[in-house]
Amino acid sequence: MTQVNRPLSAVERWYWLCDQFSVLNVISRVRVRGDVELDDLRRGLDELQARHPLLRVRIEHDNGLNPRWSPCEQPIPLRTVRGEHDEQWVDEVNARELVERVDPNNGPLIRAVLVSGANNVHDLLVVVPHIIADGTTVLSLSEQWLVLAADPQAPRWTARVLAPAEDLRPAQYAGEPAEQSLAVQTASDQALMARCRPGRVEPSFAVALDARRTRLLHRELDEQQLEALMRASRVQDTTVHGALTAALVLAAARDADAQPGFFTVGSPIDFRSELQPAVRNDEVGTYVATVPSVVDAALPFWDLARALTTDLKQRKQKGHHFNLVTLVVAAAPLSMELARPFMAFMEAEGPINLCSSNIGRYPFVDRIGNWEVSQAQFLTGISVNGYFVATINSSHGRLFWNFTYIDEAIPANRAQRLADECVRELLCALDQPPRPVPEEQ
Repeated sequence: MTQVNRPLSAVERWYWLCDQFSVLNVISRVRVRGDVELDDLRRGLDELQARHPLLRVRIEHDNGLNPRWSPCEQPIPLRTVRGEHDEQWVDEVNARELVERVDPNNGPLIRAVLVSGANNVHDLLVVVPHIIADGTTVLSLSEQWLVLAADPQAPRWTARVLAPAEDLRPAQYAGEPAEQSLAVQTASDQALMARCRPGRVEPSFAVALDARRTRLLHRELDEQQLEALMRASRVQDTTVHGALTAALVLAAARDADAQPGFFTVGSPIDFRSELQPAVRNDEVGTYVATVPSVVDAALPFWDLARALTTDLKQRKQKGHHFNLVTLVVAAAPLSMELARPFMAFMEAEGPINLCSSNIGRYPFVDRIGNWEVSQAQFLTGISVNGYFVATINSSHGRLFWNFTYIDEAIPANRAQRLADECVRELLCALDQPPRPVPEEQ
């Protein structure tokens, strides 16, 4: 059986350190209707673990230094919960899954939860630390688990043992060219920040880095609203991500209780397909990097959406997502002792503490064996990386818009207001008349 045998990469080490300050889990939720047997789910988890080398490891270290992957023979934990109401899964996420660390010292770096309610309705949660997972990873693991659980004869295959993501960067984003690209972006962004002096989300109360706790607010758009959003985005010459992020920026700017001005928002970019070799969606790992956009919150909604779309497209073309990887490789602290002042500086001076993480349409199947499958979605903890995050995907004809926030830094009533204002801004924009088409000269 193939094994991972190497030190943690700089990116992995960065997430490992963040997770030690405050839990940094990525979570998927899928609803299943039908007869579910625990023995089948257990077999499916065992097969899933056998498939993926990074699900059979733990992290060894020398008193916080030199972290490295080490084999783990512990099975994936599966917890069962009696569902008392339809949103029981949200309660479980808030009470435990965003709060309790997936212990990397003992491993494995994954756990699962089955919430079983009335009428054979079940919610399955997969919980993985950001050290080895992003939103695409946890959704893929959920789907693979269900396929393996539903069919004992499902095809068996073993995932590759991949080099760290930073070692798979294209040549133009590695070595000296990467350093030059990062220097150019840094100078440009510093000038942009000085010129625009953009706003950020300001905490209501200071919460120490190692006392932070992420909480979840769940929102979604139904099929009709999703279709209206996609149609309006095409007509307005922007993207669904641009529209959703415009709503988030406007809600955050209004929450700041100041004159509308420039605001900074982060957008993670998935770079799996750009790596050499490319990484598939069904392989385990974290393959996203967040880039900042500075936009004018005084713009009308669709102008703001177009500005966001344009800026994100340009930043991706310039390789700004790989520049972030380059920065982490160069600057990621080696220990908790060194990480604390670095993270405190990022807390005070870093440009991004508001984020819109959208993986777009995830084609989760509607049926697996005898099970009807729906509501596949993901969410993420925040740890030391911000205050308010929207995680977004569309599956099964709905758009899932999950908001996570740092408790107390963003009090519950403020977080509710921000989430509801996001949805209100978007739905109001969808009621606007179509963008007029300029007449040909």
